[in-house]
Amino acid sequence: METNYINGVNLGNWLVLEKWMNPGMFEGTTADDEYYLPTQLSPEVYEARIRLHRHEYITERDFATIRSYGMNAVRIPVPYFIMGDCPPYIGCIEELDKAFAWAKKYDLQVLIDLHTVPGGQNGFDNGGISGVCKWAQQPESVEFALQLLEKLSNRYAAHPNLWGIGVLNEPITERTWKSMDVQNRYKPADPELAAGSAPISMEFLRTFYVDAYHRIRRYLPEDKVIVIHDGFELTAWKDFMQEEQYKNVVLDTHQYLMSAEMYGCEQTVEGYVKFVEEYLTKEIVEMQKYFPLICGEWSLFNSYGTGIDTSGGLSPVNGVEAHEDKLDVEGRKQLYSTVANAQLEAWSKMSGHFYWNYKLLLDTVNDAGWIGWDSWDLGKSVSLRWYPVTTQN
Repeated sequence: METNYINGVNLGNWLVLEKWMNPGMFEGTTADDEYYLPTQLSPEVYEARIRLHRHEYITERDFATIRSYGMNAVRIPVPYFIMGDCPPYIGCIEELDKAFAWAKKYDLQVLIDLHTVPGGQNGFDNGGISGVCKWAQQPESVEFALQLLEKLSNRYAAHPNLWGIGVLNEPITERTWKSMDVQNRYKPADPELAAGSAPISMEFLRTFYVDAYHRIRRYLPEDKVIVIHDGFELTAWKDFMQEEQYKNVVLDTHQYLMSAEMYGCEQTVEGYVKFVEEYLTKEIVEMQKYFPLICGEWSLFNSYGTGIDTSGGLSPVNGVEAHEDKLDVEGRKQLYSTVANAQLEAWSKMSGHFYWNYKLLLDTVNDAGWIGWDSWDLGKSVSLRWYPVTTQN
């Protein structure tokens, strides 16, 4: 397959739930993540809720819409229980099969992204279990992930629309574990289960990536990419997988303005542009010398657009609400279109990008506290002319 510049979008919250993107999915429970959702619903209600969500959240029509935006790829986060072998969680391989069929019809490439693993790889809610990060300490869970990567590789290796496989989403390393204060930010529901959680060492991650590469390449031809995440350490990989034996390895970095805020980026339009142009772009240009580099997740969201300091993206689900709209329509358009163009210019120096996210099920108009959160939603951002799209090609 010819690898063109990737202009894509994530289909997050479809096969891997994230409460902040669809709070209604968790209605009637106190669960903060997918791990605990089935523990607070009857099996019948849980299954009905999951199956309806998967049936309606992403459909063929969405692939047509993504193509109409001039995009050429989708990144699909999948859970570790995708094969249906981890009850009570319900597998979703049939939905991924459907996605590939839709991708073929609408000429979109697919990046499969292993988004969760047993025991958790970062302690985030999007890792499937908040406040728990023990996967790397559990050899059986590491082997489970490797076997799953093999199964996915074998199943889709020959599909013409497979762009590649992402080995593991956002494994957290020490610096980010500390700066995000993960277990206070994402409080574990079961402190005993979370005990012993710790960041993943760079040494472990490098070994895992090499193992995953060889296990995946047993099935995946060399024209398909294998994507490794930078562990939030973009420039730490200059000496990694540079040998000739490693074919078509792509380095994935996730860059959010809300994260930049946590490291001192000024919460103004000028501050965001300065961060992207004067800091981030330099690292991108540097690392593109070593790997084809993609930004697998980014968005227009920032604290300035909410009118409050979100401390790195805490939402009403976390008890942080934005009630005062400090920007008028034109001011909001100027903010988001400016940061969109600055970031897209930076990504143009890479091999591609995937916006996070295609859609959210939030009512930012009628539900209190969500001012500014529609900037995560590609469909709304296109509609409001915050996000520039090209015509279908």
